[in-house]
Amino acid sequence: MPAPEPLVVGKRDNSEQTQYDYVAVMEIELLSVYYNQMVIESDLDLTKQQLARIRHRHLNCFLEVARSHKVSSAAYALSVSQPAASKTLAELERILETRLFDRGGRGGLTLTPSGRVFLRYAGASIAALKEGLDGLAEARTHGSRVLMIGALAGVAAQFMPRAVKEFRESHVTIVSIITAANALMLNQLRVGELDLVVGRLARAEEMQGLSFTHLYSELLVFVVRPGHPLADRGVFDFSMLEKLTLLLPTADGVMRPIIDRYLIAHGLGALPNSIEARSPDFCRQYVRDSDAIWMISRGVVQHDIDDGTLHILNVDTSDTQGAIGLTIRADSDPSPTLRMMMDTVTRVARDFAHS
Repeated sequence: MPAPEPLVVGKRDNSEQTQYDYVAVMEIELLSVYYNQMVIESDLDLTKQQLARIRHRHLNCFLEVARSHKVSSAAYALSVSQPAASKTLAELERILETRLFDRGGRGGLTLTPSGRVFLRYAGASIAALKEGLDGLAEARTHGSRVLMIGALAGVAAQFMPRAVKEFRESHVTIVSIITAANALMLNQLRVGELDLVVGRLARAEEMQGLSFTHLYSELLVFVVRPGHPLADRGVFDFSMLEKLTLLLPTADGVMRPIIDRYLIAHGLGALPNSIEARSPDFCRQYVRDSDAIWMISRGVVQHDIDDGTLHILNVDTSDTQGAIGLTIRADSDPSPTLRMMMDTVTRVARDFAHS
């Protein structure tokens, strides 16, 4: 393939523009940064006219569908109707003159080879746009900015409070901690809504365009209320899980595949009495008020165990270890402030792991 022709965006005059016009121009300029490399790595031979037709809504819709594998889920996340999301995705595929997703199958929409390449650069361009706008906001506020950090529930409850406290002792930067499902936070990281995610290593397909740094490994545990009938049993009988209620993370949780494999390895398939819940507060209260068993990352319930409000069952879960670490965008160069926050989190997390 001949070398791609660079996209050149005309200079703007000094007249005042609306924010919408400015963002639209930034989108084209930022997409052009990734244009040359993208056409080399894929079969997308884009013209300047095609590239100029791609808009922010196209990229956001594409990224949401790539994350959720469903147009309906993407529409809900974007607060638009499903027909509108389908139309936007179809527009993008017409502009690019290629299919980005394979339709059908139990797994929903899956990325084509071209779609996988486009995913990397679509996320990078959105993130670059967000960084550019953040830079403008930072300049207007004389250098102050907000660090947006996503943290899984167990992480947020364990070492992140100490890490943020130590960081704030020497920095005036505002720190915002967001707790959500791992997949959602990784998507927010990919498009620049988060600067850093502290949590479990996700599946390979969810890590495209992201970079992970390992901090320590964490086990899953079975916990019950004090005085539970199984609390003092020396050997755990897995058949009891078919009679009692088992609380589990939701199917889209990063830990769920590990839990499912563990249960299958111990002769358990679908459990009719199981309850799926994302909220640790719900699970914590449900277990305290019943004979239910909760299978969860140890970090989420460590304080409860230390306080004696929850009890760990004597179950070997050594094969459920999962990596906890820092995730950033692979194409990003962390600012000095973010780098110092990452260094602080790394030191505090490793102290916690060895305590």
